[in-house]
Amino acid sequence: MRFEYIQIHAKEAETALYCRILGVTPQGYAKYVKNLTKPYKYAALLASIKAILAEDEFNKNYGKRRMFEKLQLDYDCPHSYSTVANVMRENGLLHKQGRPKGLTKADKEAQKPDNLLKRDFTAKAPNQKMVTDITEWAACDGKVYQSSVFDCFDNTCLGVSLSDNMRAGLCVETYMQAAGRYDLRGAVSHSDRGSQYTSEEFRRTPARFGITQSMDSAAGRCHDNAKCESMWARGKEEIMACYDTKKMTCEQLKLLIFRYYMGYWNNRRICSAIGGVPPAVRRGAYYEMLADHVA
Repeated sequence: MRFEYIQIHAKEAETALYCRILGVTPQGYAKYVKNLTKPYKYAALLASIKAILAEDEFNKNYGKRRMFEKLQLDYDCPHSYSTVANVMRENGLLHKQGRPKGLTKADKEAQKPDNLLKRDFTAKAPNQKMVTDITEWAACDGKVYQSSVFDCFDNTCLGVSLSDNMRAGLCVETYMQAAGRYDLRGAVSHSDRGSQYTSEEFRRTPARFGITQSMDSAAGRCHDNAKCESMWARGKEEIMACYDTKKMTCEQLKLLIFRYYMGYWNNRRICSAIGGVPPAVRRGAYYEMLADHVA
């Protein structure tokens, strides 16, 4: 910033005086001016980064890790992670992250299933372990409640339902969607101890599709469902970085959330936790591997 100030405000005869006042050396300033005429060493890399950011409106949320993974996946990037990080930092392309709070409240009187996952959110194949929860969004004309279920294998959003209330029917609809798209027989589905998940209306639904229900060990233990909390954090951060959701109507917000999770999240969003590829790519690779073994 001091070199830039000298360049803008000082005449040629005054540069030595400005350097002394601002505490920089004339040699340092001369080197700065000389470097201005040189082509940027990482111009091609920066162009690739900007191309990725332009591919999708939500890609602006890519941090240095996911940007590096995307460059490796689609651009055959020859540069190291630290170089990508430095180029993003130098060009103001990094951003901060936030975390949302939980929403559901426990029904202390209801019978509850055991915690079958015990904070082990790893899975060796699709449709083995799932996590689910409810979150809320503020719109200009009310609130939107979102229920989603995510696959622990590849973070695929298996189903998402949206409503103006957070009753058990919202969660039932999510599982109806998921079971309509995927064979979930034998899967374990984990949630917190919210009253929606302990209700008789909801508990009939997993059983109908051959899904075993699992719940947090006790009310208020957010780490027991930490994977789903992480999904909310990522999704909210990325959507709200692109849109002022509080200025949208409920209907507009519902369309945006559905498009983000079922389109961008599942098919295009780089996910570091599963190897730097979108969920659909990892899922497709798994089934290709199975087909190769059969052949």
